[in-house]
Amino acid sequence: MITTRRTFLGGLAALTLPTLSAKAAPAVIPVLDTHQHLWDLTKLRLSWLKAGDKTNPLAAPHTPTEYAAATAGLNVVKAVYMEVAVVPEDLQKEADYVVGLCESKATAMVAAVIGGAVGTPGFAGYITPYKGHKFVKGVRKTLHGDDTPAGHALAAAFVKDVQLLGELGLSFDLCGRPAELPDMLKLVAQCPGTRFILDHCGNASPKFTLAELAAWRKNLDALAAKPNVGCKISGFIVNGGVKKDNAPYEAGELAPIINGTIDAFGIDRVMFGGDWPVVTMVTTYKNWLGLLQEVIANRPEAERRKILHDNAVKQYGV
Repeated sequence: MITTRRTFLGGLAALTLPTLSAKAAPAVIPVLDTHQHLWDLTKLRLSWLKAGDKTNPLAAPHTPTEYAAATAGLNVVKAVYMEVAVVPEDLQKEADYVVGLCESKATAMVAAVIGGAVGTPGFAGYITPYKGHKFVKGVRKTLHGDDTPAGHALAAAFVKDVQLLGELGLSFDLCGRPAELPDMLKLVAQCPGTRFILDHCGNASPKFTLAELAAWRKNLDALAAKPNVGCKISGFIVNGGVKKDNAPYEAGELAPIINGTIDAFGIDRVMFGGDWPVVTMVTTYKNWLGLLQEVIANRPEAERRKILHDNAVKQYGV
């Protein structure tokens, strides 16, 4: 169901944004967004996005200013930056940029998961200075890009670098195709001292067939059995694409994945992620958050607080 980020987003670029459907009111519970993308294309070059591409709405500034507008009135009190696959030459620039934003205290950003060339000779020298860093909490290297074929994360050099993250007190975000969940499990098994966060509910899709949903859940349960793995309830809505006739998504369509993820990982290891601005390819930030709120509305307030805020505070120390 999952193609590369470049191919997938390129295919959505010309489609019209659907209307809103969520019934939930803006959150009373404070929200900590664990998956905030930002990019200023005058400062950073993204490997999958061409600046000035008028066919792609993502090829525009997505800075703290636009993020603040997208989240206005939603009680988003803090955000954790997620790397955006910059070109290798700009990895240090990206890290410096987001650390500067955290230091400024002028935005919602309070921590960051930065990019890194995991599995390459220079990675240890690049990442070691971030041991104990106030703002840098982890690293992500997506496993479904053009340069990451199946099995990439099981290469000896890759595993060694992920083990190093654990030694440095840093986490690693798992983001790959649903079919690669077994490979992620093998990676986790070799890195018991590293904290992992699975992105986007394992990149499940609202369009999964019953058979695909069952396979996803089986693999998810196996990964969730590892105590050093948490999961973000984030971005998977994008994997369904824009629906026929631009029909809005309904909470019932997302509930099997959201509830299945919570059941697999337990209420203490799941966190909300906005996946902005990628989520805007199919809906608005407000609608995505509202749909999640609608799915979990009948859960006790303490559980809703954990999903929307408290678990992320513990995970990222913010």
